[in-house]
Amino acid sequence: MILRPWRLPEAVWAVLGAAALVGGGLLPVRAAWQAVGRGGDVYLFLTGMMLLSEIARREGLFDWLAALAVRHARGSGRRLFLLIYVVGTVVTVFMSNDATAVVLTPAVFAAARAARAEPLPYLYICAFIANAASFVLPISNPANLVLYGRHMPALLPWLSHFALASAAAILATYLALRIAQRAALRQPVAREMALPPLSGGGRAAAAGIAATASLLLLVSGFDLPLGLPTCVAGAMTAALVLIARRASPWPVLGGIAWSVLPLVAGLFVLVEGVAQTGVIALLAGALHRAAQASVVGTAWGSGTGLALLCNMMNNLPAGLIASSLVTAGELPPRVTDALLVGVDLGPNLSITGSLATILWLTALRREGMSVSFGQFLRLGTLVMPPALLLALWLTIF
Repeated sequence: MILRPWRLPEAVWAVLGAAALVGGGLLPVRAAWQAVGRGGDVYLFLTGMMLLSEIARREGLFDWLAALAVRHARGSGRRLFLLIYVVGTVVTVFMSNDATAVVLTPAVFAAARAARAEPLPYLYICAFIANAASFVLPISNPANLVLYGRHMPALLPWLSHFALASAAAILATYLALRIAQRAALRQPVAREMALPPLSGGGRAAAAGIAATASLLLLVSGFDLPLGLPTCVAGAMTAALVLIARRASPWPVLGGIAWSVLPLVAGLFVLVEGVAQTGVIALLAGALHRAAQASVVGTAWGSGTGLALLCNMMNNLPAGLIASSLVTAGELPPRVTDALLVGVDLGPNLSITGSLATILWLTALRREGMSVSFGQFLRLGTLVMPPALLLALWLTIF
C-alpha cells in the first residue's frame, strides 16, 4: 500500500491483503466479516463528508470561496498561505481531519488556480494541518474516538490535557511549512479577482456544511457515534440541492471516490488478523510492565513508537491496535495521552500515514495532480518531528 506497485490505488492493496489473510486460512471468514462490520461508523462518516464535498464542488461553492480568499490575500502569497492555514485549522477542529482532506482540498486548489499560483505549497496545508490540529477536540479526528472508546474524557478535562500541546503542534507545523515553502511563497499572486455570484445550490451546500459542523459538536457532547448523523446531513443537503434543481443524483454519486470505503474495510480486517495472532495481548502486557517501571519513559517510548508505526500501517489500524492495548493493559493516563499524540501527529511523516492524507491524495488525483511517497517523506521529515516532540513534552509533563 505504501509503495503502490503499478500505481494501483491504495484500496486495491488493502483489500488484497485482507483477502490473503482469509484465503490463506489465517483469519476465519466470519471474523473478517465482523471486522468489516466494525467500520460501519467510519463508512457512514466518510460517505456524508464526500457527499457534502461533491455537491459543494458542483454548485460552485469552492470557486466562490477561492475568489474570496484571493481578494483577501491582496497579492501576497504569504498572506494567502496564512489564510488557508487558519481556515484549515478551523475545519479540522470542528469537522474532523477527514473533512479537511475531503472538503477543503478542492477549495484550496481552486484558490491557487484563481490566484495564478503554484497549487502544491498551499495544498500541503490541507494534508499537514489535518493531522496537526486533530487533537484540539475529541471530534477533530475519528482516531481519537477509536483510541479512548468509552473512556473518552469530557470536554474540559480534554482541553486541560491537550490545549497547550495541540496549540504547539499547530504553530510548529505552520513554521516548518512556511520555512520549507518560503521560495514559492515569495512569488506574488493575483491581486484582484471578481467575486462570482453564489448560486442557491452553493448557498445550500454552505449551509449544509455549517449545519454538519454544529451537529457533530452536539452529537459528540452526548458521546454518540458521528457516522450516521454525518451521513444523514450530507444526504439531506445533496437531496435538497438536487430536488431544487430537478437534477439527477447519478453525476454526484459518480463523482465520489467510493474506493475509500473498501480501503477502510481492508484495514479493519488486517487489524483483526493481527489481533488473532495474540501479538496485541503480548504488547499490552509488556507496556503495562514498562509503565510500572517508568511512566515517563513508557509515555515517550509508546508515543514515538506509535507515531512511527502509523507510517508503516496507517493510523486507523494503528489506532485500533493502540485502543486494544489501552483496554487490555490498564495504562496510566500519561501513557494513553502520549499514544493519542502519536496516532494523531505521527502520520505527518508519510503520505500513507493517515486516512486523511490518503483522502487528500485522492482529491489531488481528481485535479490531475500527484505527490510521490518520497516527495511527501522529504517534507514530512522536516515538519513532523518538531511538532511531535514538542506536543509529547507538553502532554507528558
